[in-house]
Amino acid sequence: MRLNPFGGSRRTQQADAVVTGAGSGIGRAFAVELGRRGGRVICSDIDAERARETVELVTAAGGKAFDTSCDVSRIEQVEALANTAEQWFGKPADIVVNNAGIGRGGEVIGDAPLSEWHQVLDINLWGVIHGCHVFTPRLRAAGHGAIVNVASAAAFGVAPRMAAYNVSKAGVLALSETLAAELSGTGVGVTVLCPTAVKTNILEGVSVGSEALDEWGDRLLRWTGREPASIARTTLDAVDHGQLYVVPQFEAKLIWQSKRLLPQQYTRAAGLLERLVR
Repeated sequence: MRLNPFGGSRRTQQADAVVTGAGSGIGRAFAVELGRRGGRVICSDIDAERARETVELVTAAGGKAFDTSCDVSRIEQVEALANTAEQWFGKPADIVVNNAGIGRGGEVIGDAPLSEWHQVLDINLWGVIHGCHVFTPRLRAAGHGAIVNVASAAAFGVAPRMAAYNVSKAGVLALSETLAAELSGTGVGVTVLCPTAVKTNILEGVSVGSEALDEWGDRLLRWTGREPASIARTTLDAVDHGQLYVVPQFEAKLIWQSKRLLPQQYTRAAGLLERLVR
């Protein structure tokens, strides 16, 4: 870990990092960018083949990498991931990116099956809780490093028909804020990423309940969606600067500010817009 001449530490340079959900999308972009910065990366994914593909990309970018399979919804597998990382690095990880997640949506509360709620919360929220629970004591003991939790603008955007996803990401945001408070002064940083549209496969096959809304979502992705590599670079730069929040896109910032300044009006407008588009 290199010192930053402008103060603090350049945590993301030559870092030993663990990335969950590294088999595609933002997770893969984080792994490759960390490799480009000279790091060693444990590429973890529930899909072992995709994790191996990411290892090849990290190596091509100039880093070193090791692939392993992990279902973040299972605490014993996350504990095994941390142990595997320590064995491969020869020490605890410097950076942990809790990224693994899935997208779901389409039905209103009361119609959406409880099985969907359990699946989304088990992966998107409990997966991040498990990552923080297992890795935080190790980072605290080391006295340096960072945890990056991938949330979403859905954490505060309250889009109708996306309740389980919204709740999972709001939980990640609250968890990250709490963890940042608890780790203040320890040398361990916390950064939470809250993007809007990113060109990944997380919402592949996901419908929000009407053809018009799905078409609007596809247009939004084409017009405003950022590449995962850009999001990863922005976030890791924020880690180096000790930033808690990363809200990378203009529309995400607009939603963030609107919700904070006019929460009741914003929520009503979100519901009205959904009904108009539908």
